[in-house]
Amino acid sequence: MKKKYWLLLTLVFAMSMVLAACADSTSDSGGEKDSGSDSDDKSEAKADEPQKGGTVTYAFTQPFQGLLDRGLYEGEDDDLILNFMTEALVDTNDELLPEPGMADYEVDEDANTVTFTIKDGIKWHDGEPLVAEDMAYAYEVIAHPDYEGSRYSNVAMIEGAEEYHQGKADSISGIEVKDEKTLVLQLTDVAPNTIDNLWSYPMPKHYYEGIAVKDLPESDQVRKNPIGTGPFKVKNIVPGEMVELEKFKDYWQGEPYLDGVVYKVIDASLAAGALEKGEVDIMKIPSSQYKEIKGIDNIELHEEAALSYNYIGFKFGHWDKKEKKNVMDNPKFQNKKLRQAMSYAIDRQGMLDSFSNGLGELIEAPMPPVSWAKVDDSELTTYDYDPEKAKQLLDEAGYKDVNGDGWREDPDGNEFTVNFDSMSGSDISEPRAQYVLQNWQDVGINAKLNGGLKEFNLFYDTVEADDPSVDTFMGAWGLASDPDPTGLWTETDLWNYPRWVNEESDKLIKEGISDKGFDRDYRVEVYGEWQKLVNEELPMIFLYSPVDVYAANKRLQNVHTNSFTSQVDTHLWWVTDAGK
Repeated sequence: MKKKYWLLLTLVFAMSMVLAACADSTSDSGGEKDSGSDSDDKSEAKADEPQKGGTVTYAFTQPFQGLLDRGLYEGEDDDLILNFMTEALVDTNDELLPEPGMADYEVDEDANTVTFTIKDGIKWHDGEPLVAEDMAYAYEVIAHPDYEGSRYSNVAMIEGAEEYHQGKADSISGIEVKDEKTLVLQLTDVAPNTIDNLWSYPMPKHYYEGIAVKDLPESDQVRKNPIGTGPFKVKNIVPGEMVELEKFKDYWQGEPYLDGVVYKVIDASLAAGALEKGEVDIMKIPSSQYKEIKGIDNIELHEEAALSYNYIGFKFGHWDKKEKKNVMDNPKFQNKKLRQAMSYAIDRQGMLDSFSNGLGELIEAPMPPVSWAKVDDSELTTYDYDPEKAKQLLDEAGYKDVNGDGWREDPDGNEFTVNFDSMSGSDISEPRAQYVLQNWQDVGINAKLNGGLKEFNLFYDTVEADDPSVDTFMGAWGLASDPDPTGLWTETDLWNYPRWVNEESDKLIKEGISDKGFDRDYRVEVYGEWQKLVNEELPMIFLYSPVDVYAANKRLQNVHTNSFTSQVDTHLWWVTDAGK
């Protein structure tokens, strides 16, 4: 769950598309056919059949960190690489519901157990078999006191995990390895979303042997020579720039058609040209270049309502590393009218239209429209662009220009400035940031960019570290298949970057996965109340949920996208010019 851009989680009922093969349109050109010779029929049939060989280039517009293990990665940058080389015991289908992946599973609600049975023939890229110990080891790493990642909430429901996490036990009592392929987990309770939420990515215990948990993120086994169980394995890494992957011939679902995939970081401003020239075969395109890329003849587009949302966050405090919880100790944005005024001051639709070609939908709460838990906007306060209302609320809150310099002071008459952090990396980064600043400045708020635009990883490192200079920041979250807000919104969530803590919010989040939550209607009701609360308290300015657009070269076949990913069944990808 999906630094920073994509890590976390979300909802259900989404559209899916399958890229159609281009052979038919070619053979039927002009509506005419030959006399129907055998050779022509055979050529047409062959053109429709998957061919072995060839490589494709998958592009991304931000440098990657290189944390190439599922239990350690943080953002979309590494996630896209991991999609080619790793898999889970539990998959998410096109309807965004869980289904067996590398293992079959059984949930016993009465006994509070989950049993995983690993399927036959699954190997790590070094040839060693996937075994139940690898899954048990992953739980031990994530629950370890020295683990600094953000997945503990995905293992906390295992009996004994909390004691182990606090250093009070040497092992997790609720894990039983029955045999090489069978793992039984004793849980403290089975929740409505247990299978969605329970961590199901194994770690290669034999490969990480001898490495302390605290040293795993910087180890060669993770950074330079990572392994997985997916259809492609890492061949070469140029840190931050490129990863070359080759097919894993012993892949459990069958040898991939492609010889390999090159994951390449490109300048976002060059996306259209790279796609047109065939230098890139597939990528999620910058929305600002949608119209230009849409007109490229050799490209086919896939549009998906995204399981994500964009926002502007306020900083309310810091993360207490010792207590592992958020602490609200920054008074700057405690006044709700100030936050609401700053939201009314933002022309969100103008931002969406100007910088994303209108590819998205405004939101008033942190639930994308594709979620079955999304409350109707009629039940929420709609923060439409209204600078006059923003000025009124600022006046009521005591933020007035008392010295006549054109900028509002705080209620005590002190200078009031707002730092804004935003990341670089695209052609719209600078103008979009200036657009936000101008909106706030128009209502008398002295807002300024905090030290310039920051590179992707530096931006999130700064925000996560709660740098004292950070007041507000523009971020985005990708979500998982279940609408449970745990992971981003509770007192104990590291990725709760605003550091907003609210007792009623935590209570509703917990209630949503209580035993009553097995009734989906009840969960909808609870999450509706939670959205109303967050919409009223406004710990962040909710901008919009985007439409993701994937561009694929017409030579690339069997591309399957959904609201969760562009990389479904990549072992079935093939290219029409294989071997040429």
